[in-house]
Amino acid sequence: MRKETKNWWEQAKEDLKAAKINYDNKVYYVASFLSQQAAEKALKALLLELEQKIPKVHDLVFLAKKSQAPQGLIDQCDELTWVYIETRYPDFSGENPHHQFTKDTAKEHLSIAEEILAWVEKKI
Repeated sequence: MRKETKNWWEQAKEDLKAAKINYDNKVYYVASFLSQQAAEKALKALLLELEQKIPKVHDLVFLAKKSQAPQGLIDQCDELTWVYIETRYPDFSGENPHHQFTKDTAKEHLSIAEEILAWVEKKI
């Protein structure tokens, strides 16, 4: 594994760990955001290893397709990709992110991120 790939991969794992800490502390919108970030960084680590470059996008579906992920994983990326925006801006959905994200949504986002990282780990 290249050094730059390793840096991205390690940060993905740290983001997932931080997502779990925020989930346990009931800060669900941050847990969801960090789940999205973990997935994005993991997919970018894989693409960096495969192609020696990282696309400058936050679209997890695009990154998953480019990584040749299975369709089921791509479908899950579709659910998680918008979290990048929804958790950061109160005007996106009409309510503040800290009200919008619940224990159940954060748990789902964590689960998706864990699955993405597990898949990437097998490929990297």
